[in-house]
Amino acid sequence: MEHNATVDRIAAGLGSGLVLLGVVVLGLVETLAGKPYGAAPLTNDAGEVIATPLIDPTLRTGLVIAGLVVLGLYALYRIATPEPGTGDDAAAEVVAD
Repeated sequence: MEHNATVDRIAAGLGSGLVLLGVVVLGLVETLAGKPYGAAPLTNDAGEVIATPLIDPTLRTGLVIAGLVVLGLYALYRIATPEPGTGDDAAAEVVAD
């Protein structure tokens, strides 16, 4: 099997892309959008919600978990798939006396 085959590239790109999208890209969008920066909505003294985050934290968490699941499934695939021999493992002939 060739290293960095198409399946390897797709799994690595999809998994890491989802994690980066959930953490970096949406974090930047959330920061640029302004307060509140945290996952919890802002409330006033009466307990009324006065501001909520731009992007639902559940969406961001879901993207990161989906990326980790893709990378985990890819790791299981690589563990379960045996590496083919390289041809160097052939038995060598030994001359008998």
